[in-house]
Amino acid sequence: MSDQIRFVDGAAYERYMGVWSRTAGERFLDWLAPPTGWRWLDVGCGSGAFTETIVERCAPRAVTGIDPADAQLVFARTRPSLRSADLQPGNAMAIPFGDDAFDAAVMPLVIFFVPDPPVAVAEMRRVVRPGGVVAAYAWDLPGEGFPYHDLHDAIREIGMEAPLPPHPEASRLDVMQALWTDAGLLEVETCVIEVQRTFESFDDYFSTVKGGASVAAQIAQMSPAQLERLATLLRERLPVDAAGRITCSGVANAAKGRVPAPTP
Repeated sequence: MSDQIRFVDGAAYERYMGVWSRTAGERFLDWLAPPTGWRWLDVGCGSGAFTETIVERCAPRAVTGIDPADAQLVFARTRPSLRSADLQPGNAMAIPFGDDAFDAAVMPLVIFFVPDPPVAVAEMRRVVRPGGVVAAYAWDLPGEGFPYHDLHDAIREIGMEAPLPPHPEASRLDVMQALWTDAGLLEVETCVIEVQRTFESFDDYFSTVKGGASVAAQIAQMSPAQLERLATLLRERLPVDAAGRITCSGVANAAKGRVPAPTP
């Protein structure tokens, strides 16, 4: 995980990114079209937003989530639908389960945070049974698909850094294709997921992003004059309808592949 981006507040993350994660996650699951009764592993489950979507849409036999942030796991455990889920600390680089333990391993909005993406994909393959699925989706950061791209641009315009994860290039469609292929996964496919979210007002948007994990530290350091300038820049950039609502868009790239049978 980046030294500058810390996911330590589950409630703030839920408001900032959880809504986006579920919206993109629903499209992602539509694309995966999994059967019922699978054993799922959510790698980097965070606040449980996508984990909850698995439970609600996929009729799983079992759901396990791992995440390095204890505060995120505490929040995830408050979700009623996740009471029977196994949510525990874990590292995508060394997944704490044996071989062939799951039918599917998924990584929602995480691959650009792990220190070594190829190792993480190999670990997901290791813990999934032959014939099972390894899949992920991530905001297309190089392609300006991050839902708060305008916010990042405005922060940079006032002379501050808008932090990025350590491997933003890992979210490119061609890079994801190569990661899955190089891991030895079969039937590798990719897709582009486009989603939108509407904020009721500028105040709704601004109060949401001020608690956002990727920018909260920068915004907290701003002087009153800088904060006012940031608000002005965002008002100029963001589309506002006649009712004062703001609709933002995000673009995520996704990849999936099947674990091959062992070589005789």
